[in-house]
Amino acid sequence: MAREQRERLEETVESLARQHMSLEKAMTKSKRNLSDIIHDRPPGEGVVGIFDSDEDDEDFYDAMDASQLPDSTNNGNAFTAAKVEPPVAELETVKSTLSTRTTSRKRRLRIPDKPNDKANLWNIMKNCIGKELSKIPMPVNFNEPISFLQRLTEDMEYGDLLTRASECSTVEESLTYLAAIAVSSYATTSCRTSKPFNPLLGETFEYDRASDLGWRSFAEQVSHHPPVSALHVEHDNWIYYQDFSMTSKFRGKYLQVFPIGTTHFIVKSTGHHYTWNKVCTTVHNIIVGKLWVDQSGEILVKEHQTGASARVKFHPYSYFSREAPRRVTGGVFTSDGTPKFELQGTWDNSMSCAEVLSSDGDDWETAEHMTRWVKNAPLEDSDKIYHFTAMACTLNEPEEGVAPTDARNRPDQRLMENQNYPAANGMKVKLEEAQRARRRARETRIAAEGPSAKYEPKWFVKRECEITGEEIWRFTDEYWQCKQSQSWDRCPVLYLEDEQDEDAT
Repeated sequence: MAREQRERLEETVESLARQHMSLEKAMTKSKRNLSDIIHDRPPGEGVVGIFDSDEDDEDFYDAMDASQLPDSTNNGNAFTAAKVEPPVAELETVKSTLSTRTTSRKRRLRIPDKPNDKANLWNIMKNCIGKELSKIPMPVNFNEPISFLQRLTEDMEYGDLLTRASECSTVEESLTYLAAIAVSSYATTSCRTSKPFNPLLGETFEYDRASDLGWRSFAEQVSHHPPVSALHVEHDNWIYYQDFSMTSKFRGKYLQVFPIGTTHFIVKSTGHHYTWNKVCTTVHNIIVGKLWVDQSGEILVKEHQTGASARVKFHPYSYFSREAPRRVTGGVFTSDGTPKFELQGTWDNSMSCAEVLSSDGDDWETAEHMTRWVKNAPLEDSDKIYHFTAMACTLNEPEEGVAPTDARNRPDQRLMENQNYPAANGMKVKLEEAQRARRRARETRIAAEGPSAKYEPKWFVKRECEITGEEIWRFTDEYWQCKQSQSWDRCPVLYLEDEQDEDAT
């Protein structure tokens, strides 16, 4: 009885908090003019030691539920929420030559509510301790109805920060925006604990927002063992690309995900080339309690022509710390290590920067803080739609003319979105079995024909990066031409519906 009352109380508190946040942001937006919003500053000015560390900060505590964590958006400590910054569409008109469309298409605002269909997590997870996450067969009950390729594309939700970075007069100022977008990619992980679908080898996803946001992206699953996803985004002013892989371990009480790969950003007008990494994600209370997610580690954003860099530390949650949860701190430095900007915020809500006026070691005197990024307000009843953002709701929206391998054509994912979990589970097993059959057939051909029979991605090629020396997957720029002519001969058959169509012919 006490447990039921506690759960009802948690749900009530969360609902009230969401309503309060929405009302507060609506009032802020109506009362403050554009100049105030752009230059607003959260508390915490003056001399601050940003790289102070505490050994207790490095400890993980699994007993805490997410509902027991202090709210970083309303905490009275160092990082109080900054006011809402309007979307880039309200600040400027984005003109792009990437698309021939003259008007933006109308996109959906929600997806079907998820059904109340819970699976027994313990029966599934107790046999998975010590195994790689990518090798664990999971029912769709623990998924969200998008592919990892689509989830990777969500890094572009605040893509206007890249445009602003490309327009800055100095590299150091650009780094404040790039540090902000690197942090913003974790904003939804505080409430989204479901797993995206593992892409099939050769699966793709295009997301063309050139007509309204000024950029378009394309992603492909270029490897299955190990799993590697490649993403390319283009804008009139800049190019952004990354390949992403990871290792993951289930530790009993928590799951850790260690990302592998580098993100690249190039400004076309100057040739400035920036790179940065991702940090470790930890999912707590896997077996008992309410799931909650934390981030830890350090992001290094570096510009390779000038040597300037930004460092952002993600402080892991500690029960004994008095600091705001989910906080990030850091700075922007010249090539000789001189601090130019201080960075601070929380990875689930906002980030700001302040020019460093003088410094003595780790003690910096700063000017007023300026907002660089604020998380978009959540949708109404977002908990019913997997805590999706407005952008996430559009990712799996059906679209004509995309490649047959596009994630939106994946039947198990579509069945799950349409609330048919039993059929989605059955289809997921069939798709995975078909993929294993294709792999066995490919291995047979390799044994007979040699390395020439190995699988080759259709839209990306592996090259050595001239900046970092790493091998990376680069977009061939052929996809959009093939889409225009609807020439999909190179696409493999991935989905059973396509196989049935081929059998029928």
